Amino acid sequence: VANVMPGDVVHIELHYTELIIPTEGTYEFVYPTVVGPRYSNQPEAAASETDQWVKSPYLRQESPPPTHFNISATLSAGIPLQELSCPSHEVNAIWEGKSVARVSLENSEGFGGNRDFILRYRLAGREIQSGLILYEGEDENFFLLMVQPPERIKLADIPPREYIFILDVSGSMHGFPLETAKTLVRDLISNLRQTDKFNVILFSGGSSVMAPSSIPATRENILQAVQLIEAQRGGGGTELAPALNRALSLPRDDSTSRTVLIITDGLISAERDVFKLIHDNLDTANFFSFGIGTSVNRYLIEGMAKAGLGEPFVVTGPGEAPGAAERFRNYVQSPVLTKVKVKYRGFEAYDVEPSSLPDLFAQRPLVFFGKWRGGPGGQIEVSGKSGNGKYAQAFQVSETKPLPANSALPYLWARSRVARLSDFNSRRDNPETQEEVTSLGLKYSLLTPYTSFIAVLEVIRNREGQGTDVDQPLPLPEHVTDLAVGGYAAGPEPEMMLLLAIGFFVLSASFLHRRRLAGLRERG
Repeated sequence: VANVMPGDVVHIELHYTELIIPTEGTYEFVYPTVVGPRYSNQPEAAASETDQWVKSPYLRQESPPPTHFNISATLSAGIPLQELSCPSHEVNAIWEGKSVARVSLENSEGFGGNRDFILRYRLAGREIQSGLILYEGEDENFFLLMVQPPERIKLADIPPREYIFILDVSGSMHGFPLETAKTLVRDLISNLRQTDKFNVILFSGGSSVMAPSSIPATRENILQAVQLIEAQRGGGGTELAPALNRALSLPRDDSTSRTVLIITDGLISAERDVFKLIHDNLDTANFFSFGIGTSVNRYLIEGMAKAGLGEPFVVTGPGEAPGAAERFRNYVQSPVLTKVKVKYRGFEAYDVEPSSLPDLFAQRPLVFFGKWRGGPGGQIEVSGKSGNGKYAQAFQVSETKPLPANSALPYLWARSRVARLSDFNSRRDNPETQEEVTSLGLKYSLLTPYTSFIAVLEVIRNREGQGTDVDQPLPLPEHVTDLAVGGYAAGPEPEMMLLLAIGFFVLSASFLHRRRLAGLRERG
């Protein structure tokens, strides 16, 4: 930006590739907009240079933004579309045949840049399509395999489960996010089976746990949990990592499947600490994350899910909470395919991503990428165990032809590997890891922590080379109040504020009492 003069109009065009995986048959494209204020538990003097943006200013609540936001999208699915919706904005959709739709913001929308743009669509037909696609490149060949989950098992075949709900009650959750989170947790807890156990951990600057160990999901215990949650108002910092540590340290039964559910807006800056904690405890629990708010920290929400090989959920409005709770129940109550293994017979595959395959949840396909050598022959066999016994499905590679239209596969594979090595890996500072990520970024033209895109302008316009830095305030995300705790200065918790107020009152009363005694003595 050093060569951009005041008043210049700059057009930037970016091309990127993204694999949109359907959830229960619904595809969702999300375009993030404003970045919400972040709470940091580090003092400003100790913050790294890359974290300096945490102190960025924000407009006051309900202040009109000085910028304009507009977005349009053309959806070309290749096969007929069944449904198209935009839950985040008022849009106008123009259909050009059964498989193509153009979407734009309505004129009445006003400023829509204070919340993420979300576009959802479904394809015609009830089945999630699964199968194998191949691509032959000049130097490397790539494949992608999407596996349809098996059928559900009977309720009696599902083992006992334990649920630990970690609820964010910090200042940024005040108002709509916390009230929506209450609705969500109340719904989830109220629908637990009697054979399940559960616990609740509340966190802001500190954390508190409902019970020393998880308790049965009886009517009395559920009522106690609901009352505890309803009493929360929101205030203070956002110390997620200590709360997660507390959840993982709770006593556990090895015969019970433990699921940790984290509910937060994610407005913190210590994402890597949380990723590392989850990554180091993959053998102890299943991890799910619920993002609450119109502009949640999706890097944290999705990163927690990916680090734990789980599933992220995002609730952007109060009306979405019941549906999100139902989707979560479908995942955890439906059978899973465990001990998933993949065998390649007559098909030379290598560099497969992800490096370890997660459990297969119902209504959620299993997707993995890889490279292959030689001819497209042989078969890929996926096997595992479900409540009904052994499961296996074979894909005949020879029945699939490599197509030039699948040219996005190299970039999808490379992005998946970069994500594992850097975004969601606690060991990304390792020199070998940095070198591999850098090589991937240069080879596949990817934006990584160590590679970036550079625009070179030959004409020098700012000949004096002078400029002034101006911190432009960002609009607050929709429904986020001025109570959101951002920046480095850690404010006192609500309990501490109450103690300070009581202390000030006692000092004031003592001072007035002394003045009265002095006045009486003078009169006497």
